[in-house]
Order: sequence, then C-alpha cells, then structure tokens
Amino acid sequence: MIFIVRPEHEGMTVLQILRQVLGLSGGMVRHIKFLENGILLNSERVTVRRVVSAGDVLELKVEDFGDGSAIEGVDLPLSVVYEDDYLVVPDKPPYMPTHPSHGHHDDTVANALAFRYRDSGAPYVFRPINRLDRNTSGLLIIARNRIAAGRLSRSMLERKISKSYVAVLDGRLEDREGTIETYMRRTAESIIVREVCGAEEGADYALTRYKVLLASDRNTVVLAEPITGRTHQLRVHFASLGCPIVGDNIYGRVSEHIGRHALHASNISFPHPGTGDIVELSAPLHDDMALLLRELFSQEELENEVFEKILWGKG
Repeated sequence: MIFIVRPEHEGMTVLQILRQVLGLSGGMVRHIKFLENGILLNSERVTVRRVVSAGDVLELKVEDFGDGSAIEGVDLPLSVVYEDDYLVVPDKPPYMPTHPSHGHHDDTVANALAFRYRDSGAPYVFRPINRLDRNTSGLLIIARNRIAAGRLSRSMLERKISKSYVAVLDGRLEDREGTIETYMRRTAESIIVREVCGAEEGADYALTRYKVLLASDRNTVVLAEPITGRTHQLRVHFASLGCPIVGDNIYGRVSEHIGRHALHASNISFPHPGTGDIVELSAPLHDDMALLLRELFSQEELENEVFEKILWGKG
C-alpha cells in the first residue's frame, strides 16, 4: 500500500502516520515492522521513529498471507471502473454472483478478481464492502487489504457511503419523488424472501429515497437511494407501493422483455480509505436494461439530459 504524505502531516513520525492517520492497530504495526521491506519511506527502509515531510512516499507491506486457496482465480469478463492499492470497484454484470456459494464456485466476482491479482505475490482475500444480488448489476466496492477494509466498513456503518440505483418499475408511482420508511423481516416460509412489517422484535428499520426519472401509464423509471442496506430492500419497498421492479420473479412477475429484475447500481460515493477524499463513480446501464427501456418507452421520451448522464453514461 502506498501513502503520500500531505502538508498537514509534515513533522509527524512514521508511527504517528500509521496509528493516527491510517488507523492501524498496534498489532498490525508490530507485524509490518519486522517484515522485510515492511515499511519504506521514499524506497528506503526506515524505523517508525523517522519524521516525514510533505510529498514523502510511504510504502507499507499489508498484503494478506493467509490461506487464499478457497477462492479459485478464473478468467471471467469483469469491467473495472476504479482501482488502486486500497480498493477496486468493478461494474458487476447481471447473472454473476458477488461471492462463491452453493452452486457457484467459479463464476463470481471473487473468482474474477482472484484471477486479476493472481501474480500479486500474496494469497487473494476477497473483502467486499457492499454486495449485490446475482441478478442486480452495477458498482461494488472491494477492499484490497485489511486497512482499507476496516476504514471502508466504518464508513459504511457511519453512512458515509452513498449508493444510487436505477430501477424500472411495473406501474406508475403517484409522487415524483418520495421516501419509503418501513420495517422489514424474513417471511415465515423462507430464509430468502423479505416482507414489510411493523416495528417488532427481529424487524429491521429500512429507509429508501427515490426520484422519478421517467413515467408512462404502465411503467416508471426511478433513481433510488437506499439509506439503510437491508437485504432486497429496494425490491421489497417498491413492491410495497404496488410497483414492483420489472422482471422480479419474487416480489413481482416475470417479464417478456428482460430475464432478471431491472435494477442497476449506477452511482456510488465514498471517502477514500487512504486520503479521505470523496470518490464519486458511475456506471451506465447494461445492454439488457437499455433494451428494456427502448421496449417500454419511445425514443422521444428517452432523449433528455437526465438519461444521457444517468442511464447512458454520457455527458
């Protein structure tokens, strides 16, 4: 991992950078201190007492050295939107699971990234910060080391990571924008299916904000922001309004136009785990959702600035 010393860090020791700025634990500091080239400052091995200057390059050996054999590297097509030593953000295609599970051992995002980093010199550990259903496409944040994972997970808990999804709905919403605030739980019949419920024991609070991008008598396209991150939250919330996501075979109905639920994680914003700077990323719709819109709406309806930026990734 590489850290560039900023002017406000001038005069600090390496130890202060590690503990106060990067948030490393005492155990982690002790671990990397005794690794060969565990701590380098401007390519020179230094002790943690060394004082740093603005512009110095601090290199830390924080790779994982556990058993990484559980995830097999497989050469799968996976578009990467952003990548550095701290994290990688792929644009997950539809039908690709995020991580291995029963029946999916070698066709996941984890497999694709294990292949991508197969020559890194360290076993690959998959550290997803957010997850997407197999049939949901779009942006995922994956930490590349323990430090980044800890800081990004903290940002997630503190709701400093914001995510927006494009969803195509069956039906027309009454309001042009709104908030859906409910509690959710598993249904009694399934460990997968969720339902809206009251504020009772075992129920999770769920909050979604949405804005309508386009509507006809039969369909609505929304940009939705799940403030909380409950399983199937957007799918359950829009179904509770009588407008399930198109193609959702659990909370709605199968569609003749698309083979999955029409949901895409289009935008994500988060503080970078190394610098603290806000990173804003976007990914345009995949071909099947773009084709769906052309089936449901006229070309004239689709030709506007909002769609150029949010849906097609232009402008």
